[in-house]
Amino acid sequence: MDKEQLFVTLIINSWQIQVDRFGKFISELSDEQMMNEFAPGRNRGIYLVGHLVAYHDMLSEILGTGKRNYPEMELQFLRTPDKSSLQNTSITELRQRWAAVHERLRNEFEALPADAWLARHESMTDDDFEKDSLRNKLSVLLSRTNHIAYHFGQMRLLK
Repeated sequence: MDKEQLFVTLIINSWQIQVDRFGKFISELSDEQMMNEFAPGRNRGIYLVGHLVAYHDMLSEILGTGKRNYPEMELQFLRTPDKSSLQNTSITELRQRWAAVHERLRNEFEALPADAWLARHESMTDDDFEKDSLRNKLSVLLSRTNHIAYHFGQMRLLK
């Protein structure tokens, strides 16, 4: 395994560890726990799960590997605050979408060769990438991995 492939594999494995931990955790929470705020006046568990599902569903488009499956979730969980009237996705449906989105992403990640991870992502221009090639697909995945870990810490407060 060359160094490029090694780094890509390390980051994908880190991503998968966070995805698996978070998925296991939300499967163990009761629906009642998911409806609780992680702190008074803060987001509820259901909102944080929806937020991550919506954010991760967009990854296929950002990485140029496919289309998202749940575009309506962007408005529900990324563009409006918790407890808005737009949030009508059930806890059961969010758990199912979590599994579906991450299974799709796992397959897309496996199909992407190591050198493709170091290429420009779709949210930036060629000119911007030329100025800063560290803003590549792999850096997006690393950022999303940290994002899961941050929200996992919040979710743990629901127990």
